[in-house]
Amino acid sequence: MTEQVTKRLSDRRLELVRGLGAWASAAIVVGTMIGTGIFLKPAEMAREGRSVSIVFAAWIVGAILSLFGAMSFAELGAMIPEAGGEYAYLRRGFGPLWGFLFGWMHSIVGRPSSLSSIAAGLMRFLSFLLPAVAAPLFTVHIAIPGLTHWLAPYDFVFTWAQPLAVLWIAGMTGVNYLGVRLGGAVQVFLTAIKIISVAVVIGVAFFSPAGPPHAPDPFWPASGQTIAVTFSAFLAALAAALWAYDGWEDLNLVGSEVENPQCNFPRALVGGVAFVAVIYLLFSAACLKVLPFASVAASSHIASDVVAQVAGRGAAFWITIAMAISALGSMNSSVLSGARVPYAMARDGIFFKIADGIHPKFRTPGRALIFQAVLAGLMALTGTFEELTNLYIFAAWIFFGFATVALFRMRRTEPDAPRPYRCWGYPIVPALFVLGALILIVSIWLQRPGRSTIGLLIIAAGIPFYKWWSQQVNQTR
Repeated sequence: MTEQVTKRLSDRRLELVRGLGAWASAAIVVGTMIGTGIFLKPAEMAREGRSVSIVFAAWIVGAILSLFGAMSFAELGAMIPEAGGEYAYLRRGFGPLWGFLFGWMHSIVGRPSSLSSIAAGLMRFLSFLLPAVAAPLFTVHIAIPGLTHWLAPYDFVFTWAQPLAVLWIAGMTGVNYLGVRLGGAVQVFLTAIKIISVAVVIGVAFFSPAGPPHAPDPFWPASGQTIAVTFSAFLAALAAALWAYDGWEDLNLVGSEVENPQCNFPRALVGGVAFVAVIYLLFSAACLKVLPFASVAASSHIASDVVAQVAGRGAAFWITIAMAISALGSMNSSVLSGARVPYAMARDGIFFKIADGIHPKFRTPGRALIFQAVLAGLMALTGTFEELTNLYIFAAWIFFGFATVALFRMRRTEPDAPRPYRCWGYPIVPALFVLGALILIVSIWLQRPGRSTIGLLIIAAGIPFYKWWSQQVNQTR
């Protein structure tokens, strides 16, 4: 009798455990958003925006878009608290194919590029401490004859940063392999450190005496600049800002592991985005108080340069260590949430079987974590921080917008479904989010048509895989 019970238990499919409480849920949102972006993207935003007003407009619009997206996703997450986030929402709203295409994009392009870009940002911090990390080992010039107008030539520079980034990805994967509660506890600890480090930079900047006089910063766009050029500069700065804000949606990916999702989803998402938006605006203002606009645009380590300007390189050394720890926090939450999508798809039989299964002891999607780490490691070896972030933003925002359209559809097709939280401002708030996502996607494609088209082709390449796996599933029923 005992053997029969044991057999039945062993045959029962293991499920993920709801081990993420209110603090861990909020830490995933805040901890993912405050990572490498706030410490590195202000310089790119200054270069692209070319004026103070454009930079702050990008921060504000990015915050509004992220907040509207968080409100929309809070309703989806509370209504459908399942692993995979958009994968579950699109399946239910539009059908299995659309859920699969998100999962394919996320697993093959989106999350590996996001994770590898965080690792690349971490290496940028380490290069401030150890310049040898960024020293070129070899350079390869890449140009495709006849297509240089479509895919711009560039020099691929290989440094020690790439293999070191792979090691960090492997380390964070190991932490999350050992259990979601451990990953959540680590996330709370690292989030606390990163908030303190950002607060230190802001405090040092605002309470420091005025620096040496310099030429006035360009507050407004240059006179004579056309509206089209100004709008293009704003959209480029907005794309950079949205990478810094990215992460508000990660909690939805671990929906089946969130305790009391009806309450914790809206609190963590909406509250987390609002908190981070205030931090980012203060941080950007702090940078411009200490450094001239041109110096901000030229900086590779903006936070370190701000502290070095005020308190010397010794203080900058310690704040850079804190920022490296901050990047680890983003990497940890990115690893934790990202692997749930390939796991959910493999569980349903429409993804590579290697990503299926829950570890019997640690109750984590161990194989999916390893699968994700391998792809992220390969991308970390072949791309730079800016290249990887741009690829991620383009691919991810296609499905952010599409998942919000699914919210509209399910309001119509499932009007009586339980909705513990309803999006505030519906339908205007989610509609504005969809419109903003569409404008951003088109802008990135126009600015980088080569890489963006490659991303679209990779997404489309998932269709034959879906048909094959669907046939296999139907044959086994």
